[in-house]
Amino acid sequence: MYLVISYDIPDDKRRTKIHKILKSYGQWMQYSVFECIITETQYAKLRLRLSKLIQPEQDSVRFYTLCACCYGKVERLGGEAVRDDTIFFV
Repeated sequence: MYLVISYDIPDDKRRTKIHKILKSYGQWMQYSVFECIITETQYAKLRLRLSKLIQPEQDSVRFYTLCACCYGKVERLGGEAVRDDTIFFV
């Protein structure tokens, strides 16, 4: 599944922890935005990890699911190049 995840966390310590967790699941695109290509199981684990860490009255994490068709229509101008996670064995 293709996800865009954004977050707004006012506490520096929690924000750093959330950033590290998200970095292990996807590619950091902007200050508080990640793009992830993950399985349903990974998504469930990610949501659980984040829900244990955030303080809902202060923090916000948003998950935007993109279908394969929509993901193929994403346009980028500038910024970091998209990481190629394809593995080839020779």
